[in-house]
Amino acid sequence: MDWGTELWDQFEVLERHTQWGLDLLDRYVKFVKERTEVEQAYAKQLRSLVKKYLPKRPAKDDPESKFSQQQSFVQILQEVNDFAGQRELVAENLSVRVCLELTKYSQEMKQERKMHFQEGRRAQQQLENGFKQLENSKRKFERDCREAEKAAQTAERLDQDINATKADVEKAKQQAHLRSHMAEESKNEYAAQLQRFNRDQAHFYFSQMPQIFDKLQDMDERRATRLGAGYGLLSEAELEVVPIIAKCLEGMKVAANAVDPKNDSHVLIELHKSGFARPGDVEFEDFSQPMNRAPSDSSLGTPSDGRPELRGPGRSRTKRWPFGKKNKTVVTEDFSHLPPEQQRKRLQQQLEERSRELQKEVDQSMFSCLSCLPCHREALKKMKDVYEKTPQMGDPASLEPQIAETLSNIERLKLEVQKYEAWLAEAESRVLSNRGDSLSRHARPPDPPASAPPDSSSNSASQDTKESSEEPPSEESQDTPIYTEFDEDFEEEPTSPIGHCVAIYHFEGSSEGTISMAEGEDLSLMEEDKGDGWTRVRRKEGGEGYVPTSYLRVTLN
Repeated sequence: MDWGTELWDQFEVLERHTQWGLDLLDRYVKFVKERTEVEQAYAKQLRSLVKKYLPKRPAKDDPESKFSQQQSFVQILQEVNDFAGQRELVAENLSVRVCLELTKYSQEMKQERKMHFQEGRRAQQQLENGFKQLENSKRKFERDCREAEKAAQTAERLDQDINATKADVEKAKQQAHLRSHMAEESKNEYAAQLQRFNRDQAHFYFSQMPQIFDKLQDMDERRATRLGAGYGLLSEAELEVVPIIAKCLEGMKVAANAVDPKNDSHVLIELHKSGFARPGDVEFEDFSQPMNRAPSDSSLGTPSDGRPELRGPGRSRTKRWPFGKKNKTVVTEDFSHLPPEQQRKRLQQQLEERSRELQKEVDQSMFSCLSCLPCHREALKKMKDVYEKTPQMGDPASLEPQIAETLSNIERLKLEVQKYEAWLAEAESRVLSNRGDSLSRHARPPDPPASAPPDSSSNSASQDTKESSEEPPSEESQDTPIYTEFDEDFEEEPTSPIGHCVAIYHFEGSSEGTISMAEGEDLSLMEEDKGDGWTRVRRKEGGEGYVPTSYLRVTLN
């Protein structure tokens, strides 16, 4: 069934229907446009929310980033940020594939509809003009027939009138004959016009207008098909991002399962343990015998020099409790303001950074010898000689500033490494001393009850023992192999994984030192990214190598 046959007389209905179809297309485009604005606003609010809750400090400067709870929260924020990116992708796809394309298509449909209806109106105008001409010829034929009949009656009346002259009769007959001839011509013209109009009318209703209506029908069906496809793009735009959104949600689930309370407790201990020895027992002070009271370093009311404390409003206790309010400390280069354990960790960190900088400076200057500065000078001198012998390689004078700067940096870094090594040895000796003192105190037998006042000899012995245990380590003890033993432990490469990671993308390790991995493969993290964009991993099937850090989702133990 087509419009040209069934709706041949519904020109105005088809005009309204096609206009409604184009209006519906424009309404859908407007709806999708507002939908994209909602998606963009949603994504923008999600990104703002993520930015608000992301840590302000870099991970390396934030001690809280070492806790699995914080790492999982940051990973969830990153997944939400990725989710926001997918909402932006949905908005972009809808804007380009629906709004822009359907708007352009709507303009084309409007032009095509306008052309078809202009053609139909021209055909209607032509048919109306033909009908007017037919009506005019019909009225002319009718008028000429009446005039001819009237002229014939006049001639007949004059012919029977005896008073009429012969000339009048002849003139009346000639007039009647002329009118009769004109009526015959009008008849022929009317017949011809009628035949022409019927032919045009048949062409209009059976050929011309059906073709126009069929074109309008085809245009409207094409518009409906395109609109239906536009409806489908709404779901397609969502389905395209569903796998990525599912990965984001799975990443959130993995982050939730990665919370390790035991590990966080261990991290808290490692971050904040001071290394101080636990305080000993408070000595009994016999105020009934003030002159015989022996001084005690651990008593709350006696200073370390043995003089009795004056209990007045202007004097305060010299003992500072670990749970009290701490005074402000001055930051020093050797971190002596920190507790022993924290000082050791910070010195170890600074030593590793200086060692890496020194190694990097040596690598960039093409030296393999790290311990001998004259070797560096000799190598630079040889390089300068090569430049002098082969000027095409470069200007020898340009090496002078580089030589001076390189040697200065290497020498400075070596001095800093030696300085931090010495400080670290002292800090480790102090930590071991405090640890041994704490163990000895813990193993000491209990003191006699406070009700029995201790004699002076026992107090003196206790004081001597305490002073000997709290005596700072000598210079010889700082140079013992303790530091060497710890240093070997720190420099040894870890043989057990420090975390695990999942490959986000496929990587083909074709160069030396790299390893291949498949998308979604679980890997063991052996070494973190050192700033060069590569991470060392181990596969379950065996084999270690480096892969791009940006291809991984890393979770530390």
